[in-house]
Amino acid sequence: MAIRILQVDAFTSRPYTGNPAAVAVIDGGNVPHWPADAAMQALALEMNLSETAFPRRRPDGQWDLRWFTPATEVDLCGHATLATAHALFQLGLAGSDDGGGRAGEVTFHTRSGPLTCRTDSRSGGAITMDFPRAEASPCGPVDGLAEALGAEVVDQGRSFDLVAQLSSPEEVAALQPDLTALARIDTRAVVVTAAGDVDGGPAHFVSRVFGPRVGVPEDPVTGSAHCITGPWWGERLSLTELDAHQVSARGGRLRVRLAGTRVELTGHAVTVLDGTLLSDL
Repeated sequence: MAIRILQVDAFTSRPYTGNPAAVAVIDGGNVPHWPADAAMQALALEMNLSETAFPRRRPDGQWDLRWFTPATEVDLCGHATLATAHALFQLGLAGSDDGGGRAGEVTFHTRSGPLTCRTDSRSGGAITMDFPRAEASPCGPVDGLAEALGAEVVDQGRSFDLVAQLSSPEEVAALQPDLTALARIDTRAVVVTAAGDVDGGPAHFVSRVFGPRVGVPEDPVTGSAHCITGPWWGERLSLTELDAHQVSARGGRLRVRLAGTRVELTGHAVTVLDGTLLSDL
């Protein structure tokens, strides 16, 4: 089987910033069944990025999509979904009016349900993703969290990730957490956030995401986390549209729109590598 690998920087329009994801397109997406899970996991470990995405075309023209970190398969990943939509549009495999969706649109069927991505020429190449909204339920202090972060947590909540709110965006940007201690906390990832922006930026809130428990020490820009932080800050700031800045070393920005039970995430992506895998899965 022919396996084309694209490395795409997501939530940025500049190479070598944002969050890199690998997109493994097997036989143009036309494969009758998935490769073995162990083979996809091995490729994700080989790529050594926070996520490697595997799209597969369905008979109706839509797509199945799975995501693997170097250590495990995950239920939801925003930046690798954005990277996959960008790659399929670029390759001409999706986005045309071919009966499987409208022009400029692709729908992925995932562990988290259908996720639709769309773009148009007026958006400057930005892609908007329709994701499920995730509310973080209030929770009491989490044992070891403040100590692992090395910062005072002023509020916290639980969804599929743990949210830790700090007092200022500068404090979020300056964090140097104990990743070994964070890995002992029972959660997929810890999302650290605060209202405002750094360096005079225009964002309504900032964040950083640490996932050592799933093999991702720090994720540069995390779309799925904004399914939680968008509603978190929308409620606190009385807004339905917010600008977000993930203040990792690579950094990235996205637009968040709250739409009932869904969250729309808008960002850019750029391909930095396009090649062929020489070994079969």
